[in-house]
Amino acid sequence: MPVRIAVVGVGYRGRHHARILASLPGAALVGVVDRNRQRAEEVAAAARTHAFADAAELLGRVDAVTVAVPTERHAEIARPFLDAGVGVLVEKPMTASLAEADELIAAAAGSGAVLAVGHTERFNPAVAAARGLLADPRFIEVHRLGTFPERSLDIDVVFDLMIHDLDVVLSLVPSEVERIDAVGVPVLTGRVDIANVRLRFAGGCIANMTASRISRDRVRKIRFFQPAAYLSIDYAAQKLERWTLVAGDGPRPSIQGGEVPVAAEEPLARELADFVDAVARRRPPLVTPLDGRRALALAQAIADAIAAAR
Repeated sequence: MPVRIAVVGVGYRGRHHARILASLPGAALVGVVDRNRQRAEEVAAAARTHAFADAAELLGRVDAVTVAVPTERHAEIARPFLDAGVGVLVEKPMTASLAEADELIAAAAGSGAVLAVGHTERFNPAVAAARGLLADPRFIEVHRLGTFPERSLDIDVVFDLMIHDLDVVLSLVPSEVERIDAVGVPVLTGRVDIANVRLRFAGGCIANMTASRISRDRVRKIRFFQPAAYLSIDYAAQKLERWTLVAGDGPRPSIQGGEVPVAAEEPLARELADFVDAVARRRPPLVTPLDGRRALALAQAIADAIAAAR
């Protein structure tokens, strides 16, 4: 039987959830929910499903939901479903606070419901291809720059954009963060719009990360430097390059490499397919609630460091 699923919140992000789930194998899109009734009906019509005004109407009708409402409402919306044993995928950041994240984790554990967090870059094919090529990254450089958005202005750029890369880096560096140096400033809003952080991990790796939502150009790149090798990922283009130092017959080694083949695929589609399969098989999702909490905790620590530095 297909997993009966619905989308709560069909704004900028949620409408893409509905589009994908409407044709995803193994899923049956029961409906969409939004406070804006007109928007809910428009998205429902495009996805050939039903519009609901209240998420509570879905209880008893679904096996899973995806939650794409503003961050401050994540816990409020997700908790009743988890208590009822309904699987939940909640968009990043997981919740507005660590206390709320802990509540959702406890609720999922109590009912046995699957809880996933929407860190979509983990499903980027270029990231997946790079994972097997990374052995011991010593320095990581990240740039995530975007134009001024019409959404997510209720949270700092650290929680809006940088948190994508925090999750990716945490999943690739096998040690804990031991030092945080961060700066950030508000420019167009009352919240931090551009931020830079330098993370030092206990194992010696250093990550330098910049996130901005006030740039003229869109840039989403991450570079890894490890002994005798360099990897570069363009998230948006889903391109991966790998260069290595190769010893030759001469006195100097040569640098060899180039673009690594990557099969392009929409990361959100891969994420939703993983979630639906996790619900169907009652298995942990690729991005677990503990992963989501860890990224949120680091983002909060960075935000606190920025506040202390201002």
